[in-house]
Amino acid sequence: MKQFRNWILGAATAAITAGGSFSAQAVEIEYWQYFFEARITAMDQLIENFEAANPDITVKMTHFPYADYRTKVAAAIPAGQGPDVVQLFYGWLNDYVDANLIQPLPADQFPIDKIEAEFFPMVRAMKRGDNYMALPTAVRSLALFYNKRLFEKAGIDGPPATLEELVESAKKLAQKDGAGNLTTVGITTGMTAQDHHWFREGLIRQFGGEPYTNNYQTVNYNTDAGLAALKFYTDLEDIHEVTKVGFMDEPQAAFKAGRAGMHIDGSFRIGALDKVRGLKWGVAELPAAADGTKSNYSSYWVNAITTKATGEKYEAAVKFMAYITSDEAMQIWLDTVGELPAKPSAALTEANASNETFGPFIKGLEYAHTTIFANESGQRQIMVDMISRTDLEDQSLEDSLAAAAEAEQKLLDEYYQ
Repeated sequence: MKQFRNWILGAATAAITAGGSFSAQAVEIEYWQYFFEARITAMDQLIENFEAANPDITVKMTHFPYADYRTKVAAAIPAGQGPDVVQLFYGWLNDYVDANLIQPLPADQFPIDKIEAEFFPMVRAMKRGDNYMALPTAVRSLALFYNKRLFEKAGIDGPPATLEELVESAKKLAQKDGAGNLTTVGITTGMTAQDHHWFREGLIRQFGGEPYTNNYQTVNYNTDAGLAALKFYTDLEDIHEVTKVGFMDEPQAAFKAGRAGMHIDGSFRIGALDKVRGLKWGVAELPAAADGTKSNYSSYWVNAITTKATGEKYEAAVKFMAYITSDEAMQIWLDTVGELPAKPSAALTEANASNETFGPFIKGLEYAHTTIFANESGQRQIMVDMISRTDLEDQSLEDSLAAAAEAEQKLLDEYYQ
């Protein structure tokens, strides 16, 4: 019995030792992204697949509320903590590079010619010198979400095809109480959401302008076209009375609650809307201008290897980056989140283009423009302030537009100089 007990203890010790040896050989890396439920679900699946194919690598995912995300990343990496692979908005790239938060992707694993042959051209904004700093799993464009029940109730046959039709539809959809307050908006508005992109790359171009020149280093919207675009946008509230900036705090919240007839948003909103019980919605391309001009905005979130990753963690991070930018990962992301594959070969299939939900976004990519931001949050705030001055301070459209252009040019000059 004593011999048996000693054998058991010896076997247990050997097992523990073996287990400890295995653990020492295994590599754990951290992946960070902001909290968005569909994105978390998709990444859980990608991590599971990756770990099954790479049993010697463990990926720990951490996520934070969007409002706290950039601060957490900026504090963690310089301290040698936090993520080895990090998700960031493409418009933040300059900030992350300047702060030495991320490092170039290895050219032997991510050759430039292969990337530029396989990915949508918009990803070239991620290139610095002879290397790419980051790559997306998915890309996105804007489209018009519309509430089918409200459209039916208002007697509208289908989504608007032109900006003029958008205004007319919004008038029929808007509802007010006895005091004249909007209870349902015809269309949501708010530069804090996606409207600052719609204004820049959509409306300004549709009214005959070009928002920037000199590779987005020179502001070019303080023009007749920019003024016409701003008037169209502000008239929705001030003249047509079909919307209210800040209605229900967030534009997407109003649409999810069934209190908005139309809402302009990105394909990333699909996953969240799918979970809203009783909401019957559809998607259409952004309305064209009177002359048929179409214009859209495309954007994407990217993944990058941080400067924290060295040695074995760096090698594991490179492998993980290769997987989450693969065709398989892109399809899982599309099915789960609703964002479009970052490679045309995967996105522009006949099945995807004809899909009633994904199709309008995919078609929008064909005439989309990607703003190259120096400071995305700062440039967005300038658009927010531009509307606030006309709404709260009763400043003229001309003066507010000019002030916005001046403020944004100062921001760009300070960055590029």
